[in-house]
Amino acid sequence: MAVLILILKISVLVVLAASLAEALVLSWRHAHRGGAAYDWKAAGVSVVDFLVREYPLRWLLPATAFYLGAMDWLWQHRLFTLPMDDWRGWTACFVGQEFCYYGYHRAAHRVRWFWCTHSIHHSSNQLNLSAAYRFGWTGRLTGTLAFFMLAPLLGMPPRVILLMLTLNLLYQFWIHATWIPRLGPLEWVLNTPSAHRVHHASNLEYLDGNYGGVLIVFDRLFGTYIRERAEVPCRYGLVTPVVGHNLLRIEFAPWIALWRDLRAARSLRAVGGHLFKPPGWRAGGPGETTEELRARAAVASPTAGSDHAVGLPLRTPMA
Repeated sequence: MAVLILILKISVLVVLAASLAEALVLSWRHAHRGGAAYDWKAAGVSVVDFLVREYPLRWLLPATAFYLGAMDWLWQHRLFTLPMDDWRGWTACFVGQEFCYYGYHRAAHRVRWFWCTHSIHHSSNQLNLSAAYRFGWTGRLTGTLAFFMLAPLLGMPPRVILLMLTLNLLYQFWIHATWIPRLGPLEWVLNTPSAHRVHHASNLEYLDGNYGGVLIVFDRLFGTYIRERAEVPCRYGLVTPVVGHNLLRIEFAPWIALWRDLRAARSLRAVGGHLFKPPGWRAGGPGETTEELRARAAVASPTAGSDHAVGLPLRTPMA
């Protein structure tokens, strides 16, 4: 745990310094070469989101301690014990954590309850390094660590899994960039800037895929990989873009919209649907899921097994 804390402290300085350096370079390029201006206000929203989440909220919200206790309990009752003095044990932990992260990230887009927090990460209308650490404030309360509970039961030490999850998120910092090109053969194995640009795009052709952390292999295996296409430039943000830089509105609008839908629900089925079905689902239809929007716009869903992904639920607008 001490190693994890040290990594976090160092990473805070590195992440903030790198995103500032990118902002200065992109602003200089805009001044001398034209193009879109760097959105400093949006970057400020991301910085405040990050600082509030990582400092006061880390200590005020005890949910993480609950899940750590649950992971420790499962570790005590594990089915196997991996040899952590051997490279194979560490490799198994890495692959296991990547699989758990893929499951969490896919659910964060497919299940509205989780999307209410994860949509904050997609709320910036520009993709840059500052957007990488805009995660939202309610993640500790929604149960995201539940997706990693299988790991200790299968013999993966909880502290190792949390360390690898931290490194996973740190790896993803650099892929929030629009100026890094495709990386050739690495695109088949790793989550790259090109793959992640698609993940952040709100184009109907790109909704919703590329859920991997460090690896992209699970997306290819489960048919959720979508290739970036030169003829379809990425448009970033939510399907209905967020207007303005009101931090509280950005943080809580998805939850307010969910609460309105729950209050208007007329059956338990509708309540469950609003909570656990894909964002954009409507009890009486028609809704605004990816499939429905694509059908109305006559945009073909990518097919599994190709270089594109199956159609998945929509990242719905913030009300």
